[in-house]
Amino acid sequence: MSSVKQKSLLSWILQFAEEKKTTYALSIFLALLSVACGLAPYLLIADIVQKLLGGVYDWNVYLHECSIIALFWLGNVVFHGLSTAASHAATFTVLGNIRKRLCDKLVRVPLGTVLSMPSGSLKNILVERIDSMETTLAHIVPEYTSNIVLPVAMFVYLFTIDWRMGLASLATLPVGLVAVCLMLVRSKGRFSYAVQKTKVLNDTAVEYINGIEVIKAFGKSKSSYEKFVIAAKEGSDCYVEWMRDCIWFHAFATVVAPSTLLSVLPAGGILFLHGMISAVDFITVIILSMSIIQPFLIAFSYHDDLAKAGVIFGEVGGILGMSELDRPEHDCQTPKDNSIVLKDVQFSYKNSGESDGKAEKSQDRRQILHGINLAFPQGSYTALVGPSGSGKSTIARLIASLWDTDAGSIEIGGVNIKNLSLQEYNRRVAYVNQDNFLFDMSIRENIRLGRPEASDADVEEIAKKSGCYDFIMELENGFDTIVGGSGTHLSGGERQRIAIARAMMKDAPIVILDEATAYTDPENEAIIQESVAKLVQGKTLIVIAHRLSTISDADNIVVIKDGLVAEQGTHAELLAQNGLYKAMWNAHISAKDGEAA
Repeated sequence: MSSVKQKSLLSWILQFAEEKKTTYALSIFLALLSVACGLAPYLLIADIVQKLLGGVYDWNVYLHECSIIALFWLGNVVFHGLSTAASHAATFTVLGNIRKRLCDKLVRVPLGTVLSMPSGSLKNILVERIDSMETTLAHIVPEYTSNIVLPVAMFVYLFTIDWRMGLASLATLPVGLVAVCLMLVRSKGRFSYAVQKTKVLNDTAVEYINGIEVIKAFGKSKSSYEKFVIAAKEGSDCYVEWMRDCIWFHAFATVVAPSTLLSVLPAGGILFLHGMISAVDFITVIILSMSIIQPFLIAFSYHDDLAKAGVIFGEVGGILGMSELDRPEHDCQTPKDNSIVLKDVQFSYKNSGESDGKAEKSQDRRQILHGINLAFPQGSYTALVGPSGSGKSTIARLIASLWDTDAGSIEIGGVNIKNLSLQEYNRRVAYVNQDNFLFDMSIRENIRLGRPEASDADVEEIAKKSGCYDFIMELENGFDTIVGGSGTHLSGGERQRIAIARAMMKDAPIVILDEATAYTDPENEAIIQESVAKLVQGKTLIVIAHRLSTISDADNIVVIKDGLVAEQGTHAELLAQNGLYKAMWNAHISAKDGEAA
C-alpha cells in the first residue's frame, strides 16, 4: 500500500482521467494561450514607450497598438474561461471515477474490513474530501503549468535585453521563496493533523446522530453533546493554529516577491547613469519585470492545495490498496450441486482493522471459530443455534462470502468458493440478517432489487408469498410507499419482512436467514415461517435463531459453543442427549410459559 501512496499527483490524475486525458491537455494548451495573452500587453506597452521616446507621434499607430492590447485582454479572458471549462469537465469525470472505483473496491473488500472503518470517516472521504479536490484539480493542472512556463520564457527575454537587469528583476524572488520555505516548514504536518481532527469530528457527529435516541432516553444529552463540542472546537482550532503559524510568512512573501521595482529601479538607474543601458531598454525592463512575478505567486499559491490533494489521494490509495476477497474474475470450476461443506474452518476478527501489510500481533485478533466441520446437503434445512457470541452468525457470514476464512475451506457442490467468481457466488446465495438495510425508495423497488427484471406483478406475488402483502396495502401509497433512509418509515418487523421478500425474489438456490425474524411478533413470525417453508422448497436453507421453537422441524440442528460444534442432530435426538441443546430448550420453554402467564 505504501507504493500506492507515493504516486505523484499527476499519476493519480491520469489514472482516473481515462477518456478525459485529452481534455486536460486541451485545458493546459488554452491556459498557456491565456497567460500569453495576459503577458503580451506588457510587450506592447514597452513597444509604445519605445516609439514615444523615438519620436513617433502618429495617433493611428498608438490606436492600433491599443486595439491589439484590447484584443489580447479579451483573449486572456476567453481562453481562461475555455481552459477552466475544459478542466472542470475533466475534473468532474475524475472525481466521479474515484468514487466509482472506491465503491467497487468496498464491494470486493471483506465486510470485516469495511466495518472496522468508522462510517463517518468513510463518508467524509467519499463525499467531502473527494469533493474538496474539485477546485484544486480543475485549476492546478492548467494554471500551475501555464503560470510556470510562460514567466520563465519572459525571464529569458529579459536576459536577452540585459543580463544584469534580468538578475535584478529576480532579486526579490529569493527573498519571497525563503519566506515560502519557512511557511512550509511551519505548516509541515499541519494539514495531516487537521485531517485527523476532521475525521474525529465526522465520526463523533455520526455517532451522536445515530445514538440520539439512546442519549435522550438515558438523559445523557449534555455529556454526549459536550463530546461533540470538544471535537468541533479541536477541529476548528487546528485550522486556526495552522493559519496563525503561516500568515506572516505568507503575507511577507506575497508583498516582497512582486516588488521587483525595489531592485530593478536602483540597478537600472546606476546602469543608465553610466551609459550601460539605454532609456528604452530600462523602461522596457521596468514594465516587463512587473508582469513576471505574479504568475509565479499564483503557481506557488497552489502548494497547500497540492499538499491537500496528496493527503486525500493517499487516503484513496489506502482504500484501493486494501486486501480483497480471494476470488477469481471467472469461475475456475462448476459446482455439481448446491450442497455446502465446511472443512476445519477457522476465523478471527481483527480488533484493529487492516494491518496495512504489517505483521499483526496476537492481541489484535480475536479467535471466533476454532475448526468447524459441517455438511449442508442440497435441499436440506439446517439450523444453527447456540449462546450469544458462540460463532453461529460468523459461520453464516463466511458461507455468504462476506469474509474469507483464516484457515480451512468452504465448498459448494465440491468446489472451493475461492474458485468461484463473486458474481456467480452471489447468484447462488441469498442472505438475510436481523439488521437489514432498505434503500430510500419505494417498497416495490426495494423488493425488485432481488431481481431487477421482475415485473410489478412478480413483486406483488412474492410479497403475498412472504406474508407482507397485507401490511403493504394498508400503507397510504401501497407498494409505492417510500421507506425513508435505511427504511426508517417502517417498523423493524416490517423492514425485516420486506428484506425477506427481497431475498425470496432473488430465487437463489441457497438461502441463509440469520435471525431474520428477530424483530417480528409471534403472530407474524408464524406467518413468515410458514411462507419461508413454501418458498425454500428444494433449496439449501440455513437458519440461525434464538427462538428454538421456530426451528424444531429442521432436518439438522447444529449447536455451536465457543467456536466449535458441540452437538448436532434432529430436535428429538438432541433432547435425548441431555446436553446443551436440551438446557437451551428448557430455558426457552420456561421463558414462553412466563410470557403466557
